Amino acid sequence: MENIHPIFDSILSTSQKEGLLGQKALVIWMVGLSGSGKSTLARALENTLHQEGLLTCLLDGDNLRTGINNNLGFSEEDRVENIRRAAEVSKLFAQNGVITICSLISPTHEIRKMTREILGDTYFEVFVECPLEVCEERDVKGLYAKARRGEIKNFTGIDSPFEDPKTPELVLKTHKFDVEECLTQLVEQVKKRIKN
Repeated sequence: MENIHPIFDSILSTSQKEGLLGQKALVIWMVGLSGSGKSTLARALENTLHQEGLLTCLLDGDNLRTGINNNLGFSEEDRVENIRRAAEVSKLFAQNGVITICSLISPTHEIRKMTREILGDTYFEVFVECPLEVCEERDVKGLYAKARRGEIKNFTGIDSPFEDPKTPELVLKTHKFDVEECLTQLVEQVKKRIKN
């Protein structure tokens, strides 16, 4: 570490970048089971904000695992590292004034606590709540069926735990409300936080 010399004190500030973009940086961390609707809502949110002239970046768990996290598996240690890297990348975007939308299962209290510590005030946790049985019925990617057959190990909700968030900034119940209603709630809350 002695060869590392950060230049944070000499680069443009986040507020300068936000001023240029006309928006406040925010990291919208969308958590929930596979099939809960995280990715659908994340894409819809990004499209909505883009149409309003706001600069966004969407980070999805599957996409991250094909690039920056392609050397990680699904062990407990690798899951933590997967989220840590995603949080650090999100922090870089936030420091540049970008509204970053992260769609990541983030299954445990400990993982989400770490993420909140990395991102600080820019962290905005959205729990995309949906019961396991409904997610299994949807099984958009066919993953639950594979997990039930034992073809996928350590699958969240089946043989790996998901701990419901205790203090999210927003809860979206996708088993009770359709995409449009959930998106309306999400956009309303996000807009309160990104006005510059």
